[in-house]
Amino acid sequence: MNAEQQKAILTLCLMAALSDGNKDGRERDALQRIAGQLNAEASGGDTLNVETMYQDVIFGRASIDSLTAALTDAQSRNLAYEMAVHVIDADGVQSESERAFLNVLRGKLGLTEAEASAIAQEADGLAAAAALPTVAAAAAAQLSASRVLSAAEQAELDKSILNASILNGALELLPQSWATMAIIPLQTRLVYNIGKRYGYELDSGHIKEFLATVGVGLASQYLEQAGRKLIGGLFGKLAGGLVGGLARGATGIAFSFASTYALGELAKRYYSGGRTMSTDVLKQTFDQLLTPAKDLQAKYLPQIQEKARTVNMGDVMAMVKR
Repeated sequence: MNAEQQKAILTLCLMAALSDGNKDGRERDALQRIAGQLNAEASGGDTLNVETMYQDVIFGRASIDSLTAALTDAQSRNLAYEMAVHVIDADGVQSESERAFLNVLRGKLGLTEAEASAIAQEADGLAAAAALPTVAAAAAAQLSASRVLSAAEQAELDKSILNASILNGALELLPQSWATMAIIPLQTRLVYNIGKRYGYELDSGHIKEFLATVGVGLASQYLEQAGRKLIGGLFGKLAGGLVGGLARGATGIAFSFASTYALGELAKRYYSGGRTMSTDVLKQTFDQLLTPAKDLQAKYLPQIQEKARTVNMGDVMAMVKR
């Protein structure tokens, strides 16, 4: 995949992320921050200026016609549509404007409805698997005190956070886009399970707000992960090329391992303390937890690499449902 195709797919992902027209300030700030980070990591210099792509989308300078014209082979066209679906599906049910964007994109890419449906099946499957129980607002509001975990329960919880972090680090190394997409529902499920252990029945709305508060918005997070894979050239590689991609995926591993671990530790503090942290304290605490989590990633790199060699879709789907 050449730089022009990388640029086209990333720009289409940015357009997808903003296609609902309702992204709040935090999500837009996150998208802009991610564009800057990806730009710093890109090896193509001005050829792949992600910040410029973001500005082109915001100010309406990006054209679906010109972007899709750059995708001259079936693999790049399918990947563009698949990633756009994943970005849109990341934060819930598709809005009317998001469906309209995907319909236009499908037509411009020359995909039939059947082809588009087949491409979207994995995203839909993950979204369905990650669905959380609906909790009545009144019932949730009645929960004001958390339960105290025993030492054995605490140890089990710590192990589950570490295992989730290792798995998400491993998923960064896989070439399939569904693997990257799975990181988001796995993190959502982790927060849900931690809250449940402390006596809180949470719904998806609460968890999305929790993630957005600490700066880990769902659509922006997927865009960051997908962007790193595109820039690193990991998409489109055969599974046999996994070992060669380990070094190129190092930044992504650190991001996914560290963000998952920090989220788990933050959720422990938040729910064990009766959900009393303010928004500012939540954000500050998450930022403080990220640094030691990134250091810890190096210690568990062998386990991450081994997990990447052995993980399969069945394992991932089972963990998303837990």
